[in-house]
Order: sequence, then structure tokens, then C-alpha cells
Amino acid sequence: MTPERHLALLALLRRLGLDPQDPAGPGLEPAALTALDHALCHSSAGLAHNHEHLEFLGDAVLRLAAAEFLQSLTPTLSVGRCSAVRAQLVSDRWLAELAERCELAGLLRLGPLAQDDRAGRGTVLAECCEALVGAVYLLWGGERGGLAAVRHWLDPPWRRETAELLADPHRHNWKSALQEWSQAQGLGLPRYQCQERSRRHGDPRRFHCAVWLAVAPAVGAGSPTQQPEAKCVGEGWGGSRREAEQQAACSALHYLNIKPAAPSRRD
Repeated sequence: MTPERHLALLALLRRLGLDPQDPAGPGLEPAALTALDHALCHSSAGLAHNHEHLEFLGDAVLRLAAAEFLQSLTPTLSVGRCSAVRAQLVSDRWLAELAERCELAGLLRLGPLAQDDRAGRGTVLAECCEALVGAVYLLWGGERGGLAAVRHWLDPPWRRETAELLADPHRHNWKSALQEWSQAQGLGLPRYQCQERSRRHGDPRRFHCAVWLAVAPAVGAGSPTQQPEAKCVGEGWGGSRREAEQQAACSALHYLNIKPAAPSRRD
């Protein structure tokens, strides 16, 4: 490890709010920070050590830490809603955003293909951020205290994210909100039609999606027995099919004037 790399990793720990000189910490020596270095070496770089094993560990640690966090913050929340909130707290979207805030991009070692793949940038950031969780867990003692260090780092951003999710339970998952509403209305499942409009990776308008729903006719538009008609209720664009579908669902919620109710602490 070069002196420059060593200093950069110590600066990263400071950004995470972690002190390697804590009694349970790894210390300042470069050799003690090896796991941290490996977490930021993506497998695409073809190095002898990479992020993959730490990502595997980080996935399990992240879920346990998030479960503990939610149990302590919102003990009266139902198991179903806790699961939904936790899914957002450990999602690739959230991990990629966290990686951006922690300025991980400049520390990653990537192969040429990964460096040039703008569309895959979020996935790479999420993978290495999850590996970083695994590294922090190991460096602070693993089963003998590593989870506390992970919680010390992640609890503050999780607290902000959870407050927003509880105020808007379908934030970032508009497809779920639209599906729940349509089924409650007896209208069946929304139907999504996606088309690839661009072949350029990283193009935010690469995919176009329209969502169709069997909407009941307006009052007076026909006989009382007239069946619901399929209608395009929203459109969206995205760099991936999934993103385009979510944007189309968000557009449909606005069109249908659907505002999910704020969750009850006991529902």
C-alpha cells in the first residue's frame, strides 16, 4: 500500500465518523487497513484481492444492522412495514447514494470496462459500499464489536432516510403504490410497455415506458354495466427498464391523484 493510499483510507474513515485509534479499532498501520483497501478494489480490476468476499459479508452485516436499527428506532412498527423500510435502507440505490456522499468513487480501483460504463456506475458504487460495510465490521472486531462500528457509521443517514420513508411509504417504489391501489379498486394489475429508444449506455432516456390500467368509465359515459377500459395512465423515461417503469408509475399516481396515506405506527 502506498503512503498516498494509506492517507486516503484514513481520510475515508474520518468521513465515516470512525476513529481507527479507538480501543476496538484497527489502529493506524497500513497493514491493519488491508480489508479496507480490498473493499475498494473492484473485481473488474483483475487484482489478486478484490471486493467480492467482503461484499458477501457486508450484505449479511448490513441487513442485521438495519434490523437492529429499526427495532430500536420504531419498536411499534409492524414486521411487514419494517421489512419494507429495511429493503430501502439496504437497497443498491441507497448504497450508491451513500457511496457518493462518502466520496468513494475517487478511491475505487476499477478495470477499463467498469471505468467506461456510466450506466453501471451505481451498481459498482453499491457493491463496493457493501464491501466497505464488511470491512468495517472486520476491522472493528467482527463478532466482538464490529456491528457497533457499522451502526455508528450508518445510523445517522439511516435515521434521515427512515423519517422520509415513514412520511412517504412508497418513496422510490411507485410501482408498488400503483399496484396496491389498482388491486384495491378491483382493476387488476397495471401493464407496463417498455421500448428501448437509445442504444447509448448511460443515456437517461434510453428506455421509454407506458403504463396501462383498466380505468372505470366516467359517470354517465355509458350503461352502469359498462366494463373498465384499458387506458394509458402514465409515461416515464429511464436509463434502465426498471427506472423507466418506476417513473411511469410515478406519473400514473400523479395523473390519478393518488396520495398514499401516511403510515400508522401500529399498522
